[in-house]
Amino acid sequence: MDARDVITIGMSAERIITVRPDLTVKHFVPKMPAVFATPMMIMEMEMASADAISPHLPAGWVTVGTEVDIRHLGASAVGALIRTTARVIAVERRVVRFEVEAFEGERRIGDGRHARGLVNVASFEKRLG
Repeated sequence: MDARDVITIGMSAERIITVRPDLTVKHFVPKMPAVFATPMMIMEMEMASADAISPHLPAGWVTVGTEVDIRHLGASAVGALIRTTARVIAVERRVVRFEVEAFEGERRIGDGRHARGLVNVASFEKRLG
């Protein structure tokens, strides 16, 4: 499958979550502050990226994260409402590239680039088995 046949530049999605205690650095490293953990922010950015294109993929195809280049610009406490966005900025045969951002209200708390590779689930699982 060629992603250029089904994915177009500009496709986008957003996700909204509330920072829970299990999404904080403190949850993983008890000596650290109870603020939104960078890996959790990146996961939300990745999921927004997948959401932007997954409805357009043929049955049996998914995407997996292959690259992240992210800056975490500001801390967010438990209870903060976080909005992550993803927008397709480039489409190659088997790779889709995104611009991603995260916001707490109007304040940008993260930004960067992310890439996802197209995977045929049956072929992938066969290789793993």
